[in-house]
Amino acid sequence: MQNQSQEQIRARVFISGKVQGVGYRLSTVNEARRWGINGWVRNLPDGRVEAVFEGNKSGVEEMINWCHRGPAAAVVKDVAVEYEEPEGLNHFGYRNSYPAQ
Repeated sequence: MQNQSQEQIRARVFISGKVQGVGYRLSTVNEARRWGINGWVRNLPDGRVEAVFEGNKSGVEEMINWCHRGPAAAVVKDVAVEYEEPEGLNHFGYRNSYPAQ
């Protein structure tokens, strides 16, 4: 049986508030890499930031907790989390800010 803290999980997180133009994506990349979390982050056209975190349960939970604060210049109003099946991502980086139409 796998140790619960080593269980691999995936969370898709939508962060709203003053989260664009304040270094939120860069800070998310740095924080995720610090925790050894894989995934990606991008700006959405509606002003939110979307991020996907994959990794051990404790690290993903730390990232979700961090999203409620974000970088110093951010004003986070809401964090919505959806859990999904992990895809086996192997790094953390940026995605295109706006999906192709």
